Amino acid sequence: MSSLTQPASALRHKAADGYSLGGFVWRHARPDPQRPLVIINPATSVRCAYYSRFADYLFAQGCDVLCFDYRGIGESRPPSLRGFTASWSDWGQLDFEAMLQYAAEHFPRQPVDVVGHSFGGWAVGLAPSAQKVRRVVMVGAQFAYWRDYDVAQRWRLLAKWHVAMPLLTKVMGYFPGKRLGWLEDTPAGVVADWSTPTPAYEQRPSGRLLAAKPFAQVRAATLAISLSDDPFGTMAATERLLAYLSEAQPAHLRIAPADIHVAEIGHFAFFHDRFRQTLWPIALEWLQHGQLSPSTPGQRLR
Repeated sequence: MSSLTQPASALRHKAADGYSLGGFVWRHARPDPQRPLVIINPATSVRCAYYSRFADYLFAQGCDVLCFDYRGIGESRPPSLRGFTASWSDWGQLDFEAMLQYAAEHFPRQPVDVVGHSFGGWAVGLAPSAQKVRRVVMVGAQFAYWRDYDVAQRWRLLAKWHVAMPLLTKVMGYFPGKRLGWLEDTPAGVVADWSTPTPAYEQRPSGRLLAAKPFAQVRAATLAISLSDDPFGTMAATERLLAYLSEAQPAHLRIAPADIHVAEIGHFAFFHDRFRQTLWPIALEWLQHGQLSPSTPGQRLR
């Protein structure tokens, strides 16, 4: 893809159920057991290519990097989404798990870290092999529970994502987000999970199949970054997710745009190239050291 730069190469790997997943890998020529492999977990219905410049940055800082699309999205999309019922559980339990298995096979003995955006943050807690992850950076990670949305935008977001989206999905058999300019086209099962008006993951349609205590297998040093102008990743939303990480003792850094002298950041812009000098080093520092320096901008809540 034109937005991807050298040395990215295409990836194909099958999940445990045989589904073929696609993505991209940035790999240094010489293996090094001290070099971390960073897996980037995208947000719901965001193509992995969106994170390519951030992946370039991590690669330039000495990391190997892997970014993939969940089944039904981008490089992992089937010929038709009609009747394709992939869910959030599938994306975490099968797809992210497949990337952990790929890492074990192709990057043996290297530490595995994860950067998870939005859903990609809590996908970590759904993978059976999550205990193998060393460090995690979550950006805007939350359960899409409507009561946790920013008060000023709550009713607009509720109408868009919890009323219009499932209605359109019922008519089309999938959510035609791309033609609406609302992210990528999305499988019906994911829409059902997203639009369910409950706060806990186990109460989502696909979540009922999980064990009683999901996320307990995550033992990685975890940093949750929330942005004060993110209408999804509010304080309540972020803390709700972090409460599940009982074994990880996560840190929570809340950043306001004014902390880095900009007007806005929001839910998506953390990964824009314009934040290469301000926000990206925060994620890199955590991945490298598992802690933040005293000069890190923002408010430390945990």
